[in-house]
Amino acid sequence: MIEMDAELAFEAHATLAEGPVWDGRRGILWWVDLLAGRVHAFDPLAGGDTAFEVGSMVGAVALRRDGTLILAVTDAFVTLDPETGRLDTILQLPAESPSRRANDGKCDPRGRFVVGRMSLEETEGAGELYRLDPDLSLTRLLDGLTIPNGLAWRADGRELYHIDSPRREVDAYAYDLATGTLGPRRRLIGLGDEAVPDGMTIDTEGCLWVALWGGWRVLRVSPGGDVLATVHLPVSQVSSCTFGGRALDELFITTARKGLGRDGDAREPLAGCLFRVRPGARGLPPIPFAG
Repeated sequence: MIEMDAELAFEAHATLAEGPVWDGRRGILWWVDLLAGRVHAFDPLAGGDTAFEVGSMVGAVALRRDGTLILAVTDAFVTLDPETGRLDTILQLPAESPSRRANDGKCDPRGRFVVGRMSLEETEGAGELYRLDPDLSLTRLLDGLTIPNGLAWRADGRELYHIDSPRREVDAYAYDLATGTLGPRRRLIGLGDEAVPDGMTIDTEGCLWVALWGGWRVLRVSPGGDVLATVHLPVSQVSSCTFGGRALDELFITTARKGLGRDGDAREPLAGCLFRVRPGARGLPPIPFAG
């Protein structure tokens, strides 16, 4: 198994950095500080970072074809114009009990925005997975989840990889690309008690890169469920990852300092920062929302 170390990319010190998305048009990495309600744009060449205040917890961000962004926030889907900072609500969600928030989301190969929602108290079985279509219709794909995370599609779009973190496994669902509906589920890999799988991405060889919350690392997992490589980090709460850079050959990794406390911050002074590594693999460009 190949082992490598990630290097510090930006001292973000976010509470809960999540949802990294590479914007090839601008050459920047979008990411969210979920609990703080901020969307960030990190320029890896200049080393600078710009934050946009959303005013609500923001679980996921996706590109749009016109250069703006779509955000999944606590109770709505909104657009963000990075040039002006303008936010517009495009779909308001009804009040829910228990209260829920968005947690992770990505667009499928047809440009549908698939987003997980979970209870604020992380109530078991209260989470769901939704699909937002280009016409802004919303369809529930899965229920009975707890902390929906880690979306990725096989290159041909016929399989969706998904993580419900407390299950400590990566699942694969048959995916009907024409209709955006799910078929039978199979377990790709189980992680036992070693760590909790969180966000993930996929490379051009069909391998998954899985961030391990509480695990100090990212794993590369083959389509057959074998662990091929490990990326080590100096922080425990590794939340997500995505490929970026001009050649999509850099793996950007988000982390968190949520719940560490003063002692934890002292032990992990780089918790909540952004990291990167060139792992010898390349990613796929993100699909923009088609709506």
